[in-house]
Amino acid sequence: MKVVILAGGMQSSISNEAEGIPKPMVDIGGKPLLWHIMKHFSQYGLTEFIVCGGYKVDKIKEYFMDFYVYESDITVDLQNNTVEIHKNRTEDWKVTVVDTGLFSATAQRVSMIEKYVDGDFIVAYGDCLSDIDASELAAFHRQEKKIATVVMVKPSGREKLLPLDEEGHFRYGNSWDAEHDNAWANGDCYVFSPEIFKFLTGDCELEQAPFIRLCEKDQIAAYRHSGYWLAVETKRDLSDAERLWNAGMAPWIKGQVKDI
Repeated sequence: MKVVILAGGMQSSISNEAEGIPKPMVDIGGKPLLWHIMKHFSQYGLTEFIVCGGYKVDKIKEYFMDFYVYESDITVDLQNNTVEIHKNRTEDWKVTVVDTGLFSATAQRVSMIEKYVDGDFIVAYGDCLSDIDASELAAFHRQEKKIATVVMVKPSGREKLLPLDEEGHFRYGNSWDAEHDNAWANGDCYVFSPEIFKFLTGDCELEQAPFIRLCEKDQIAAYRHSGYWLAVETKRDLSDAERLWNAGMAPWIKGQVKDI
């Protein structure tokens, strides 16, 4: 199963780089956010990736073209114009980077990589970190036998629901607690069967026309993930993720290793 990563958004607003970089290339502990997402999935044996780029997609291409050098110690002999690479370990990934346009919506981006997939595949957003069990997710998708599986996550603490009744009065108790426990949000991670491409017509978001049509045909399953999930949308989010990584407690990587 291949993993498609949507990395085509506009310039990151959480990076301090003056020239601007794609959000998935924002640094967390010396490695791009994109690397962290890929490292998470590779723990489950998913090592083939398709990156849907857009804004400054060349930055993403350059990163993977020079990945071996970035991850190694080198000696450059300027007089003889030679480069010696001392550390020769790297990731066992196969990465396809596709320019899916600067202003394309998510459904259109996915439709453009049809020729690179040959079965069920995962689609993940390039700015979300989680400890989703990808093996369990894939097994759930196969069991449900739907065209699409949507990962649902618990709302973050920043978006806690208020215990209000219909009249706007605060109320606490077992009934409200049960309702709060049933609140779920879109985790921006999906598993699709190849039939999904029939629904990806027009330039729209996945959650719009494609999902509406899938719902009408009862072809969407919901996978509930109650563990760690973070959309890196603000500098505060980035700081929280970097704090966990630097402390060796990053939930998205089992047995965290800072250096490959």
